[in-house]
Amino acid sequence: MARVLVTGASGFLGAHVLTRLAALATPALGVGRDAKRCAALEANGHKVVRLDLSQPFDRSADRALNGVDAIIHCAALSAPFGRLADFEAANVVATRNLVDFARRQGVRRFVHISSPTVCFAYRDQLGVSEDAGLPPPVNHYARTKRQAEEIVLAAPETGPVVLRPRGIYGVCDRTLLPRLLQVARQRPLPLFRDGKARIDLTHIDDVVDAVLAALSAGSTAEGQIFNVSGGEVVPVRRIAEAACARAGVQPRWRKMPLLPAMLAAGLAETVAELLPGRPEPPVTRYGLGLFAYAQSLDITKAGRILGWAPKVSFEEGLDRTFGKAMEGAA
Repeated sequence: MARVLVTGASGFLGAHVLTRLAALATPALGVGRDAKRCAALEANGHKVVRLDLSQPFDRSADRALNGVDAIIHCAALSAPFGRLADFEAANVVATRNLVDFARRQGVRRFVHISSPTVCFAYRDQLGVSEDAGLPPPVNHYARTKRQAEEIVLAAPETGPVVLRPRGIYGVCDRTLLPRLLQVARQRPLPLFRDGKARIDLTHIDDVVDAVLAALSAGSTAEGQIFNVSGGEVVPVRRIAEAACARAGVQPRWRKMPLLPAMLAAGLAETVAELLPGRPEPPVTRYGLGLFAYAQSLDITKAGRILGWAPKVSFEEGLDRTFGKAMEGAA
């Protein structure tokens, strides 16, 4: 019978967590929605259940997930734009359903993967700690992830631990670096404020280490929020150019004033809200903000309580991410 339940198993982080648990011979059960990716996980020997967590758990769902005593909740809708109802279903309702299940199951540890987006603001913010006051949410994702944190922390009997990993990248990442490279191939990248933007990314191996540290941490970690990052604040321009160099893309930069670009992005979002299906606009204010401001997290609390610290530098992380592709092209 499975002991650790991993949600979002068909996603980037969830799949890596399942793989690490298997390597440690820790019994685990994955939950995912993508049929093709779930089938691939099963082909690799993982136990996976396809389940929509936003739907009420019935008896059959409880039976399918029975026997777990710890949960790692990676599943979420992560996007800079979209319908509020979709974010609420995936990030709020699903989390509430899972916490209710955890209570019924008598789960001893609930590790919730949140996001530093909950503390993002359109200004420079360096060394942000977990107890810093949260600004107004910048988008539906930030709003619903904040709500999910509150739901998890309101169930102390499940031993909740909340992690906020910043900018996860690595092999099989389908979001962060792939989006950046796609934009770099199509058009010049914006250079705001003379390139002052910088940020601390996190390699997937360091995030999985943090997850496992939270899973096995003592009671002092319960009810706590922990920042997770690579601990290296890297200029956004360097991130883009280093990733492009490894992918064989020649980046172009265009100096732009920030305020007009933000106004144009806001207009694009307003138009997209009115279109059928509310498609994501080519540029969002949040996306521009990542290219405009200096952002970093204080990760000393994770070191003090979880005994965790990042091991993978930015350059090594890129080597791990692009190494196989580069070897294949050689």
